[in-house]
Amino acid sequence: MNYVNYIIALVATLTFQSCTKAMVIEDPEINKGWKFSIIDETKDLDTDIKSIGFDDSTWKTVNLPHTANIEPLKVNNQWQGICWYRKILYLPKDGKNKKTFLELEAAMNYSKVWINGIKVKEHQGGYLPVVMNISKYIKFGKANIIAIRLDNTDNIVTGPKPLKRLDFNMYGGLYRKANLEVKNSIYISNPLLAEKVGGGGIFVTYPKVSKESSIVNIKTHLINEFKKTKSITLNHTVFRNEEVIEKVSSSNIEIKGENDVEITKQMTITNAKLWSPKTPNLYMLETEIVYEGKVIDTQKTRFGIREFTFDDKHQLHINGEKTFLRGVNRHQEYPFIGYALSENAQYRDAKKIKDAGFDYIRLSHYPQSPAFMDACDELGLVVMDAILGWQFYNDTDDFRDYCYKSATNLIRRDRNHPCVLGWEVSLNETKDMPVYFMQELHNIAHAEYPGENVYSCGWKDDVYDIYLEARQHRILNSHPYKEKPITVSEYGDWEYYSKNTGLNQDNLPNTLREEMSSRQARAFGEERLLRQAYNVQEAHNDNLGLRVYSDSYWVMYDYNRGYHDDIEYSGLMDIFRLPKFAYYFYQSQQEVKRKAIVKLGTYWNDKSPKDIKVYSNADEVALYLNDELISKQKPDVGKNTENLNHPPFTFKLKEFKQGTLKAIGYVKGKSIGEDIVTTPKKPVKLKVWLDKSNREPTADQNDVLFLYVAAVDENDIVNPEFNDKISFINNSRNSVKILNPNEIIAEAGIGTALIQVNDNKEVIRFSVNSGELNGKIEFEVH
Repeated sequence: MNYVNYIIALVATLTFQSCTKAMVIEDPEINKGWKFSIIDETKDLDTDIKSIGFDDSTWKTVNLPHTANIEPLKVNNQWQGICWYRKILYLPKDGKNKKTFLELEAAMNYSKVWINGIKVKEHQGGYLPVVMNISKYIKFGKANIIAIRLDNTDNIVTGPKPLKRLDFNMYGGLYRKANLEVKNSIYISNPLLAEKVGGGGIFVTYPKVSKESSIVNIKTHLINEFKKTKSITLNHTVFRNEEVIEKVSSSNIEIKGENDVEITKQMTITNAKLWSPKTPNLYMLETEIVYEGKVIDTQKTRFGIREFTFDDKHQLHINGEKTFLRGVNRHQEYPFIGYALSENAQYRDAKKIKDAGFDYIRLSHYPQSPAFMDACDELGLVVMDAILGWQFYNDTDDFRDYCYKSATNLIRRDRNHPCVLGWEVSLNETKDMPVYFMQELHNIAHAEYPGENVYSCGWKDDVYDIYLEARQHRILNSHPYKEKPITVSEYGDWEYYSKNTGLNQDNLPNTLREEMSSRQARAFGEERLLRQAYNVQEAHNDNLGLRVYSDSYWVMYDYNRGYHDDIEYSGLMDIFRLPKFAYYFYQSQQEVKRKAIVKLGTYWNDKSPKDIKVYSNADEVALYLNDELISKQKPDVGKNTENLNHPPFTFKLKEFKQGTLKAIGYVKGKSIGEDIVTTPKKPVKLKVWLDKSNREPTADQNDVLFLYVAAVDENDIVNPEFNDKISFINNSRNSVKILNPNEIIAEAGIGTALIQVNDNKEVIRFSVNSGELNGKIEFEVH
C-alpha cells in the first residue's frame, strides 16, 4: 500500500514537544481516513485481515463517526454482521518514550482491536468507550496498522433481547469519534483504565452548595511511570467565562517510581453561580502537572455546582428550590445512519428538547454520546443516565459482570456532568432481576460516586433510591409504594395503544384504536395529530396529580423498532425532527417569563376540525377569522385540565371559511405574541431551509443536518396536501452528500434530505424541483 502522502499530511498535524513540556496531544486526523468493509467470515480469506500486510486498497475510505450500513427509512431488517475498520497511524520518533492512549467512544457491539497484528483489546458492549494504552504496541517513526473487528449480532453477554424481538435497533459501526492522546511518563490517568473505585482521572464533587459560598472538592489520580521517585507540583485553576475565579496549588508531591497517588484538594467559590435548568452556569477547571519547572500534563474539566435533594414528601429540590421536572425520553437514532450522529447533531437534538419546554431527559435505554451529555450541561437539561437494559436478564456470571462493569464505567465517564440527577443502573422492564443483582448495582453507584445526594434508579422499588414507574404499569398494577422518590418514567404512548393497559382499548376495533392512539405520523392528518396532543394532555395532567417529582413522555422523536414494518410514531417530532401538534402543547406548559407561546393547532383548510385548539401560556387568547373577532377566552376548564398550569384554548367555529386565523395571547391585558394560519392555496414554489438549531454546519466532524423542502403557495404557506417526489441537485463540490438511500417524498407538505458535510469549509448550494416547482438554498460550512 502507498502510505507516503497520508503520512506526510499526518506528520504535519502532530507537533511533539520535549518531555519537559506539555505532552497531551489530540490527533486531529484520528477520525479521518479509515478503511472499512463488511466481511463474510464464512468464506475463506486469502490473508489475515488484522495483519500488517493485508491489502485493504479496495475497501471504502470513511471518516468517523461512521455507520456500518445505510438503512432505509423504515428499518425492519436491520443489518447485523461482522465489519472491519483499518487505519494507518504514524507517530514520530520523538514519541518513543511517551504514553499513547486510544479511545473509541463507541464501537458496536463486540469489538476486538489489533495494532500491528497484536491483539490489544477485546471489549463487550457498544455504548461505552473502548479505552487502550497502546504505548507498547506502537512503532514510533513508522507506519502502524490499527485493525478493528466489530460484531453487532445478537449477544447473550451484553443483551438485551435478540434484535428480531427488540423494541429498538443497535446499529453497527464506529459510530462515535475516536480520540488519541500522547502523554509524558507522569500524567493524569484515564478513569476507565485506572480501576480506582470512586477515583481515577479527575473527579469533582461539591461538599457544600450555596450561592454565597460553595466548596469544590477535586480528586486527582496521578501516575508516575518513571522507575524513580519524582517530585511534582499540581495546580488547579477554576475559570468562568475565561476569567480566573480561584486557584489552588500543591507542591513537592512525591510519587514513587512506577506507582500512583491520589491527591484531594478543596477550594471555596464565593458568590457561586449555581447550575440548574433555569441557569445552567458552568465553570472550567484547568489542572496542570509541573515537573522540573515545566508543565508536562494538562487537563480541562468542565463542571457545574449544584445539589439535588428530596424533602420528606419526596419532592425534588435543586439548590434548595422545589422543582418539578417535565421531561421526555430519547432514543439516539437518526434516519439512515442509525447512531452515527456528529457532535453538532447531538447538540441540535438536545436544543430541540429544551426548546420544547422540557428540563429533563431520561436516556433510554443505554448510555448516550458524551457530546449529548455536554449539550445537556450547556442547555440546562437534567439527565437520568442509564446502562443498557430492556426486558432481558441472563442468569450467568458473564452477563452480571458485564452489567456491573457497565454501571461502573458509566459513572466514571459521566460523573463530572452537572446534568446527571440519577444513575439508572437497572434493566428496564425486566421482571426477573434478582434482588441481589439490583443491590450490587445500587452499591456500585454509591461506591463510584460516594457521598450524600447521590441516587441510583430502577424500575423496581426494591433497592434503588428512585423508583421509575411507567404510567401503564401504574394503571394496571397499582400497589403501595415504598417511601422513596417516584418519577413517571414513560407515559402517553403504550397506555393509549395496547389493549392490555387498563384504559379502553380493549373495547375498540384495531383501526379505531390506531386512530385514538398517540402513534401518529405527520402524514396522518390534523385530527389524528390533535388526538395525540389530547392524549399527552390527559396523561400529563394525570401525572401532575400524583406524588411524583417528574415525568418523561415517551418519546421525543419517532424511531425504528427493527422487528416492525413501520416507524414508531409516538414522537413529539417525527424522525426528521419536524414538530407535531403535541410538541406545541408541551411548549405551552412552560412559564411565560421563560418563553411566550401562542400556537394554532390547525392547517385551516376544508378538512380541518371546526374546534380550533390554541396552545398557549397566556391568560387569555383572542381568535380572529379574517380580522373578525370570534371570541376572547380563558383557558379550557374541566376534565384533563385540573392540574395543568396552562390548559389549551378551544374555540368552537360553526363552519369553515377560507382565509386567515389569528390568535393573540394576553397576560394581564398585554399582548405576549400571536400566531397566524392562512388557508393554503396551490403550491407555486419550493421553500428550502436548513436545520441548524444553534450549531452551524461544521467541517471535520462528519456533520449531518436536515435539509427541509416545503411546497408553498404565493404567501409562503406550506400546503400539507403536497406529497410528491422532490429532486435535489448538488451544485457544490463533492464535500457534501445526501444520505437518503431512496427517492425523497414530501410528507404533509415537507420533504427532508439528510445531508453530510465533510472536510471542506465552503459555500454549499442546492437546487430542488418537483414538477414545475423549484427552489434553492445556499449556506456556508464553517
